[in-house]
Amino acid sequence: MSTRPVDEPADRPFALRDYALIADGERGALIDPRGEIAWLCAPAWHSGTVFAGLLGGPGHYRVRPADPWNVWAGSYEDGTLIRVSRWVTADGIVSCREALAVPADAGRVVLLRQIRAVRGESLVDIDLDVRGDYGRHPMTDLHEGGGTWRARSGPLHLRFTGADHARPGPDGVHTRLRLPEGGSHDLVLEIATGPQETPLVPRALWDATERWWKSAVPDCSGTAAPRDARMAYAVLNGLTSTTGGMVAAATTSLPERADTGRDYDYRYAWIRDQCYAGIAVAAHGPHPLLDRAVHFVSDRILEDGADLRPAYTVTGEPPPAERGLPFVGYPGGSDRTGNRAGRQFQLDAFGEALQLFAAAARHGVLDTRAATAATAAAEAVSDRWTQPDAGLWELENRWWTHSRLCCVVGLRDLSREVRTPASADWSRLADRILDDTRSRCLHPDGYWQRAVGDSGPEAALLLPLARGAVPPADPSLALTRSQVTHRLADDGYVYRFRHGDKPLGDAEGAFLLCGFTMALAAHAQGLETDAVRWFERTRSACGPAGLFAEEYDVVQRQLRGNLPQGFVHALLLECSVRLGGAQDAVTTAWR
Repeated sequence: MSTRPVDEPADRPFALRDYALIADGERGALIDPRGEIAWLCAPAWHSGTVFAGLLGGPGHYRVRPADPWNVWAGSYEDGTLIRVSRWVTADGIVSCREALAVPADAGRVVLLRQIRAVRGESLVDIDLDVRGDYGRHPMTDLHEGGGTWRARSGPLHLRFTGADHARPGPDGVHTRLRLPEGGSHDLVLEIATGPQETPLVPRALWDATERWWKSAVPDCSGTAAPRDARMAYAVLNGLTSTTGGMVAAATTSLPERADTGRDYDYRYAWIRDQCYAGIAVAAHGPHPLLDRAVHFVSDRILEDGADLRPAYTVTGEPPPAERGLPFVGYPGGSDRTGNRAGRQFQLDAFGEALQLFAAAARHGVLDTRAATAATAAAEAVSDRWTQPDAGLWELENRWWTHSRLCCVVGLRDLSREVRTPASADWSRLADRILDDTRSRCLHPDGYWQRAVGDSGPEAALLLPLARGAVPPADPSLALTRSQVTHRLADDGYVYRFRHGDKPLGDAEGAFLLCGFTMALAAHAQGLETDAVRWFERTRSACGPAGLFAEEYDVVQRQLRGNLPQGFVHALLLECSVRLGGAQDAVTTAWR
């Protein structure tokens, strides 16, 4: 592990639950309780960092009360990723409204911050030091004119307004702002791939951003958790590029377990995660995120066919090879960029893609190009379903049960929703895969086991079972769910599988995706009270900002892994939609 240069002191990091996200689809920033932008890559998700304090790296942008004796809190404006940080000091209250301006430009990030003295006069410190390409490029040619600071950071062009009286120094610019009670002050930071001259007018940028979020996130009334569902929509929108690609998370190298090497770069678009998001949105309605998911997945399948990669950049390229970064890393983790999963074969991705295409067809939004991609995906399943694959969890190549059942669901859904001469063939292929998988992977006790040669339970199997791999009354669904409940659940949270004889929680955290799939499986069985119980318990595992990571440490009540995890928010949305009526019925019964 590398160490941070001694001339780049970094503030200590916080527990992951304490960070908030602002994002515009092309990149995202994490904000810590001190008012620091602790993480931002520019111009794109997989670009180098400009602010890397999260991993102990250089670059910072801080807006914080001058009085260190303060208590932090904050919240999102409902249905948006507009964040309002708030500090109560010894003498008053100060807030900072923050967002990445939208609609976004792939080559230009605009970060908006609006400081307000809520109660009492406020003194606020402002510090900016942009360090592009993982800290390799300090700010150069720093100068101010007409109220705008300009600089370069390697190939990036910077503009910064609202800090007219700042002092330049070796670590960027600094100023202290004094605001009377009720006063407000705007800061605008622009980072672009080329020189920009468009005026940076705060009110116009805020107005456009507010309009965009209002149009992007539907109301979600009638779902089981309307506010959380809107938050899920906001996160999914924030993680989804105009190309349609949705990154798995905004960050890299945040540890799933301390000092185990299980920390990865999730700033890429996984086909599976993209499909989960599209299917969740389709459960609610034909909203634009469904079209974008279909577009991105169609392009990847039409380009790569049966050699579809599990993950891509949001612009459709393979993820780069893994390499280290010159940072100390988040405590307990390493520091890496790139991802090896882009070279794996994961059969379940084709099954999820078929389910996505069927969901689009159900809403009448499957165009000719996407229909062609659906046929290509079905042909890929026909050609490759007997081959071992790395599976959902990207492990060794085996005959994973989950991968086959996902394809069964996808083929059946497609045969029902897309009527072509091949529809009957898709249905017959689904039956053949199910029969073969049943003969090889159904345990003698009647539940579905993980894989050929592995009789253990697997929580991920609940999702294809809930979506119709077998009829709801098939005993294997109830028996599999019972196995997961008794062997993979603890204190209302669900783990994905057992690691040898280790107690649950010793090897890894509970997987929040699996908690939501447990809720969907109970719902499929008609067990609405159980479904709501699993849903409510799992959705409690977020931080104060309402963001979910991939894992949850049940004992320590802490988030683990990269943040925020898109597919967890997608499954929360799907559960909220599907359990909407169930929640009302259960609430009435409790009364």
